[in-house]
Amino acid sequence: MLALTIPFPNIDPVAFSLGPVSIKWYGLAYAAGLIIGWLTIRRLLQTPQIWRGGRAPFHPDLADNLVLYVIVGTVLGGRLGQVLLYDLSYYAANPLEILKPWKGGMSFHGALIGSGLAILYFARRMQVSALTSMDLCCAAIPLGLIIGRLANFINSEHWGRAADVPWAMVFPNGGPLPRHPSQLYEAALEGVVMYIIIRLATHWYGALKRPGLTAGIFLVWYAIARMICEMYRQPELQHALNIGPLTAGQIYSVPMILLGAALMVIAARGTQKDSALP
Repeated sequence: MLALTIPFPNIDPVAFSLGPVSIKWYGLAYAAGLIIGWLTIRRLLQTPQIWRGGRAPFHPDLADNLVLYVIVGTVLGGRLGQVLLYDLSYYAANPLEILKPWKGGMSFHGALIGSGLAILYFARRMQVSALTSMDLCCAAIPLGLIIGRLANFINSEHWGRAADVPWAMVFPNGGPLPRHPSQLYEAALEGVVMYIIIRLATHWYGALKRPGLTAGIFLVWYAIARMICEMYRQPELQHALNIGPLTAGQIYSVPMILLGAALMVIAARGTQKDSALP
């Protein structure tokens, strides 16, 4: 089996140091994802033809506020999600480790919940559509997901199950067995494929003209992609929701499919109501 492996590109997790402060690729990935997301939202709001009536729902300057809210929700939700959904016993025994997100350990499902609540709060404060705000954020996420999963790969975390495929790798902290580079699978399905789907939906099929549709597409496809990738990703050890062949990540993705489908129904009903108006 080992003869089939390819060398793991052992990239230093530390991108550079400023005196005693070490800047890691993991942190830079989050920062880059948020900056790209912010620029994407502004760009979408500056493209009138993709919106209903040829007019963006609110001024591009509000993207600054939206992204600020999402940053807070993502960081708090992602960290608390990792603690509560995956590693509660570890963090209960080591509570100070909760305050060290730079070591890795951010749950996507937790970040999704945190950012969703932040978007709802933003929409209420700014008196704009919550569904449209969600659509904007979901359209901006895919490129950030690509960068984030590549950072997981560099950080040698969330690696895959033992495998004998020619591209299997021995991860530095994954034991002696070659494993699927599942982070790269996730970067492809959750990021690259998602970007193509969302781009086609928003710029070719008018998804942003139907509030809730883009967010629904995002949730459904992410859940499907995550459930596929979980078949190759090493499950969290001794997790209560690892039930039979199902993993915790797959079970956490089921509500995403249900919520995404509900948003798509809401978007369709909204379109039907609009078409019924004289």
